[in-house]
Amino acid sequence: MSMRMVETPILSIGCFITGPEDGLPLVLLHGWPDDATCWEAMLPALNEAGYRIIVPYLRGCGPTRFLRDDTMRSGEMVAMAQDLFDLADALNLGRFAVVGHDWGARIAYIAAALRPERITAIAALSVGWNGNDPDAPISLQQQQSYWYQWLMATPRGVDLVENQRRSFTNYIWYSWNPNWTVPEDMFRTAAAAFSNPDWASITLHSYRVRWKHAEPDPAYAAQTARVIDNPVISVPTLMIQGAIDPCALPSSSENKESLFSARYDRVVLDGIGHFPQRQAPERVLEHLLPFLAEIGKRG
Repeated sequence: MSMRMVETPILSIGCFITGPEDGLPLVLLHGWPDDATCWEAMLPALNEAGYRIIVPYLRGCGPTRFLRDDTMRSGEMVAMAQDLFDLADALNLGRFAVVGHDWGARIAYIAAALRPERITAIAALSVGWNGNDPDAPISLQQQQSYWYQWLMATPRGVDLVENQRRSFTNYIWYSWNPNWTVPEDMFRTAAAAFSNPDWASITLHSYRVRWKHAEPDPAYAAQTARVIDNPVISVPTLMIQGAIDPCALPSSSENKESLFSARYDRVVLDGIGHFPQRQAPERVLEHLLPFLAEIGKRG
């Protein structure tokens, strides 16, 4: 795959683009702490199915850079949803489907809630939809699993993100994926993307602003309010959850049907942790390909 830089109003976005030029557009969004290479094992099957695949690096990751020094380094998911639409506009995409993991899943949900006329379908891996509401109830067990997010509100957490990011993220990869030995070369490749000069700022702001420990970017206030006021997603959605995910617990994605007015499928993969597209790409494709094909037939 060759890297392409795509300029938008705020960012120069590094992305891979593969598949037939006249294929149906499909954007794959990585999560945290990860990078665009997380989809490599799935690309051949998706290209063979006829999709035009766009795989960007999120803001603060890999080669993606802000165009201006004075732009706020916001880690809000709504800001990254706007990045998605800016990228789609720069590539002259009309309607497109989105598959997202972790942060990418949250971005996909928000994009579908904000502009359903642009999104044909979404598939969300490892993260359920809560309406982007920071006040939504969370079980005590899930709060315990969010230890790393609370840690980032402290000076010790800041030091880990800024100065010990390799060891911190390596620990997270291993602890989030029980019953799977993470290939060392796979982690090293992804971790190289964390050297982006804005990675720490975006990471810290994202988790702090989520729990009201930081101020949001006023530029996205209207979009944030729209999502919270009307969180029901009218775009066909597939949610794939790992049954032994110790980060986003399976219970956290249960009973979300009321937040979807269109088709909503939830699949739980036995023996899979937080990185299903890395640990078991063939099992993800087993559900993803038929879902996308059926939605495509409906137009």
